[in-house]
Amino acid sequence: MVNISDVAAEKTREILSTEGKAEWGLRFYTSGSSCCGPSYGIDIVENPVDGDEVIEKNGTKFFIDKDTVEKLNGMTIDFVDDGQKQGFVVNNPNPPTCGPSCGSSCG
Repeated sequence: MVNISDVAAEKTREILSTEGKAEWGLRFYTSGSSCCGPSYGIDIVENPVDGDEVIEKNGTKFFIDKDTVEKLNGMTIDFVDDGQKQGFVVNNPNPPTCGPSCGSSCG
């Protein structure tokens, strides 16, 4: 199961409202991979794609494609804003260890 934080749900509601698409949702998908693991993409969409898992959190819709749901199982989609960076993040309670070929690129 993929978890959505309250902060991510609130920020999503704010973004969708600003875009004039309050009834739409965010769709998460896998957009590539590296030695550190997959990279994810996000789109604002009106409806899920066939096979997407639909998660509702605090009245906000999240659509996650089938392959990405499997990769994010047990993880939490959150939103951070620490003054220097702002955006959606995936928090993994069990982060993978990086092999020697990655060097410090996965830190």
